[in-house]
Amino acid sequence: QVQLVESGGRLVQAGGSLRLSCAASGRTFSSGAVGWFRQAPGKERDWKERDFVAAITWSGITTDYEDSVKGRFTISRDNAKNTAYLEMNSLKPEDTAVYYCAAKDGYYSDWAGDYTSWGHGTQVTVSS
Repeated sequence: QVQLVESGGRLVQAGGSLRLSCAASGRTFSSGAVGWFRQAPGKERDWKERDFVAAITWSGITTDYEDSVKGRFTISRDNAKNTAYLEMNSLKPEDTAVYYCAAKDGYYSDWAGDYTSWGHGTQVTVSS
């Protein structure tokens, strides 16, 4: 398995921007997909039910986004640095959540249950 560590989360005002990073160690994740998921406060659920945010294939060519973040969030990866990113712009209070990075072999998926490696999450809080 690959070990993942997220960073970059903090308190930000509505309309602001953040860039989350996901650093991988152990087995490289350059041959698999990376996804970002989130879990909002008060919505404690099984990890397999975390909300999909964005995903990217191993090559970085194909990406996918949840509808509410399209046009505001951008997922990217630098396989040479074993790091994935989530650029978040025009943040809204409803984006407040713990954001998780996840990795899987093969093609990307929008279902958390398909991912085999997870970070511990980073808190993003957007104030109105």
